[in-house]
Amino acid sequence: MRIAVVHNYTKESIKVSEKLKALLLKASFEVGKQNPEIVISVGGDGTLLSAFHRYAHLLDQVRFIGVHTGHLGFYTDWREYNIEELVTSLENDNGEYIQYPLLDVEVTYENGEKAKHFLALNESTIKRVDGTLVCDVYIKNEHFERFRGDGLCISTPTGSTGYNKSVGGAVLHPRLEALQLTEMASLNNRVFRTLSSPLVIAPDEWIKIKPIEPTNFTLTVDQLVSDEEKIEFLKFRIADERIRFAQYQHTHFWNRVEDAFLGAKKNNGN
Repeated sequence: MRIAVVHNYTKESIKVSEKLKALLLKASFEVGKQNPEIVISVGGDGTLLSAFHRYAHLLDQVRFIGVHTGHLGFYTDWREYNIEELVTSLENDNGEYIQYPLLDVEVTYENGEKAKHFLALNESTIKRVDGTLVCDVYIKNEHFERFRGDGLCISTPTGSTGYNKSVGGAVLHPRLEALQLTEMASLNNRVFRTLSSPLVIAPDEWIKIKPIEPTNFTLTVDQLVSDEEKIEFLKFRIADERIRFAQYQHTHFWNRVEDAFLGAKKNNGN
């Protein structure tokens, strides 16, 4: 089995990565970055997002594992104290996995430039650089509303606990395979009006955003940032691809949510 180990550059992550590589080599695994079957991310969620984008072209053959070395790791199931158990699980691997939906982002330009495609594990946002974002929002090609505000966030169910939650979106279980559209500081008064509520979109539908003034936008896809001009429209849908996590020690989704957002309070006995 070929295993890639990806880490951030904190002292703790480097130390854990070196220990893990030594254990993997001792167990006769092939460790390297090229064409892996397993990708082990050592760090936090940002490290796993980087690993996902590095190997997004191999999603049909690769499974991911997260080893947590920071303060909060929503996608990580393992810690330094049980990486020996992780290696044992790899030795007894039977190919099992749990998979999560991804977001397909398509950007179409006014000037006929070839459309761009991106995959997001968490979310994609569009924001106006130098003023209010004004755009028409379509659901499955039907006009829904004209949005005015700071920006829009389109998230996956697993990404619903990230930036989406911080701007008022709902937390969705990943088995729903739905998209969520959440507004950022929308303008609502007697002249301008939006729904001003998160929208949960069915898996067979899609969202299209058409800017009214198609210049100077910042598009984010997870932690990747791109400055865009002359966008004709953006289309968001559930991707055909899925991300797969090796299912050796996989924490239940609601346990992750509870641990991430309520754990400290529970531990204080409140």
